[in-house]
Amino acid sequence: MQTHYLQDIGVYGYNAVEPIVLAALVTEDPLLLIGKAGTGKTYLLNSLSETLGLEHRHYNASLINFDDLVGFPFPDSSYKEIRYLETPATVWQAESVLIDEISRCKPEHQNRLFSLVHERRIQGLAMTNLRYRWAAMNPCSSDQGEADIYEGSQALDQALADRFAFIVQVPDWVDLNDEDQRRVADPRGEGLLSDDGGKLKEHIARVQALFGQLLDRFPSAIQEYAVIVASLLSTADVRLSPRRVRQLTRNLLAITALNENAFDEASFRLVLQASIPHLAWGQAPDETIIHSAHRAAWDAVFSEGREKWLNAVLLESSLAKRIKKVLHEAPDPDTGTLAITRTLATEPPERQALFAFALYPVTLEYPDGPIGREGINELGKICSQIVEVDGEINWQERNATRDTKHPQHALLSHTLIQLKGKRRERATQLFNYLLANSMAIQRPETYEKEFNQCINAIRSWRREQAAS
Repeated sequence: MQTHYLQDIGVYGYNAVEPIVLAALVTEDPLLLIGKAGTGKTYLLNSLSETLGLEHRHYNASLINFDDLVGFPFPDSSYKEIRYLETPATVWQAESVLIDEISRCKPEHQNRLFSLVHERRIQGLAMTNLRYRWAAMNPCSSDQGEADIYEGSQALDQALADRFAFIVQVPDWVDLNDEDQRRVADPRGEGLLSDDGGKLKEHIARVQALFGQLLDRFPSAIQEYAVIVASLLSTADVRLSPRRVRQLTRNLLAITALNENAFDEASFRLVLQASIPHLAWGQAPDETIIHSAHRAAWDAVFSEGREKWLNAVLLESSLAKRIKKVLHEAPDPDTGTLAITRTLATEPPERQALFAFALYPVTLEYPDGPIGREGINELGKICSQIVEVDGEINWQERNATRDTKHPQHALLSHTLIQLKGKRRERATQLFNYLLANSMAIQRPETYEKEFNQCINAIRSWRREQAAS
């Protein structure tokens, strides 16, 4: 039976994100909690410090002056160095620090806190006792719905957000199950010190030893997963910095240590979600993109058979090479369909359109080919945003009567692939025009080369079909 360490210290409703919190305790890397008011962010972090017996400091970043943090500066007796007059509130002897309301912090204070979060330093001086750096914030103003207004909660500077190893969106009331809602509503534990008899402290110490062993022998599968998933996210315009990819690998090592050195797909997915810092500046990626990248990377590293082939397709950065693999190597139409749907799920809109516009005509011409009906329909959904297809599979501009700057409303033949010379040039121009017109793509001519490569791959396959 799984042990819920946070429940043992009176923190309820956090079971889904508990592995991330524990991983942050194992690595002692910075942790940022993001959630609505009253969701227990501060309570959780203060309770952790009590349970682990840490010398703790809790600062409200929206109110604090920097002198409150470091103390009053004064020269030493030799007048060669500056020292700081310490009080019980200054940070120098802290083992854990919570920077609350960090998104309401003045920009100049954010800059001063940067080295504390990133390097365990203040004013260039090392904080030798400091182990844990935690922060909490409400959703920033660019990521709030109409019903959730937190005036003054601003997006974090991206460089500062990138220094937090884990960024966790905490659960709200509606996310709690019935039992946790009843527990949260019980006021009897209010004000009591958190104490689990040392269980959490012992558990973290044991897992830290496993974590150190994993660092020493470093499983290559974890590194491979991190590299693949970062590359796939990049193709979907979700950038992870090189430092963030290295941090992702470290985070995955921690969750693997927590799982007794076992690779667990759900845990990898959870860590990936918590390792993407964009939520802290109000640009959280679409869940579908994250899930698709995770599945592709996980299957590429850990799967066999069909899934391994599918992800070999997705790892091809060239759409023309993906088309070639699907047409020539798909073991069956269902697998071909999966390759299509996963490609569309992980590519940005302009590459989705390029891929679909090139491939859709030949799938209609060969409905019993390597791509199943569902895959053909998915391609058609993308193409329907740009063109219409009549009964003879002729392609034409959807709003042909509209006044445009294009010299003519050129038709693409049902073969498309057989176009040569000026006809093919005009078809490519039309493709670029329709992309720019429908999707506001800048410089669509940059996609012309790749589109022609896709057409050549399809042409080669059609020749094979004709010969057979």
